[in-house]
Amino acid sequence: MTAGPVYLQISGAAGRMDNYCAAVRGAGGEPLAGCCPAPDLRCDGLVLCGGGDLESTLYGQENRGSHPPDRERDRAELALFRAFYGAGRPILGICRGMQLINVALGGDLIQDLPPEQRALHTAPEGDLVHTVRARPGGLLHDLYGPSFSVNSAHHQAIDKTGRELRIVQTADDGIIEGIAHDKLPILGVQWHPERQFSSQGYFPAAHAPADEPADGRLLFSYFLSLCSSDA
Repeated sequence: MTAGPVYLQISGAAGRMDNYCAAVRGAGGEPLAGCCPAPDLRCDGLVLCGGGDLESTLYGQENRGSHPPDRERDRAELALFRAFYGAGRPILGICRGMQLINVALGGDLIQDLPPEQRALHTAPEGDLVHTVRARPGGLLHDLYGPSFSVNSAHHQAIDKTGRELRIVQTADDGIIEGIAHDKLPILGVQWHPERQFSSQGYFPAAHAPADEPADGRLLFSYFLSLCSSDA
């Protein structure tokens, strides 16, 4: 896209991208959303949304607790990632999107967290809330400080990290909650910043965290700044 509005291609599950689009608009960008879209490199950046589990054979494993995959979406989003990665465009992966980035770069996943960890990261309904620790020198530390609280709704997690990806954030039980690329403007978070804007009141009173909540608007605003940069 030319100078002016920052356009982000957004890929997610059909009928479940409204929050992501609202978050992009709330941070000053223009979303172009679709389910299994072809890559549109007129866009300034790519957002890979949350959703169901990736096909385990994509990272060389038999199914050991993964939910049934959406193979069409897997194929489409891997093609999206490769197109934007090859063009050096910024990419933001959220939840499943972070896991896809990791798999696309040769990493793998914990297919189903052990029960004692799963209880800290996913609930039968809605989100859980927990503290995360950002590593010094990383983007998330710069945005939010050394510790803050986030929502949580996942039963899988990154195990081995992919090529040139570094861990920038973990939960207290060691689960990887954020990654960044060493050289390219690629970032992934396991939590859902689109559901964590200050204007939304963060969390229900029953889940009020001890640590300061992360305002998802800051992350989207930072990502938009990457997309509008000539660097």
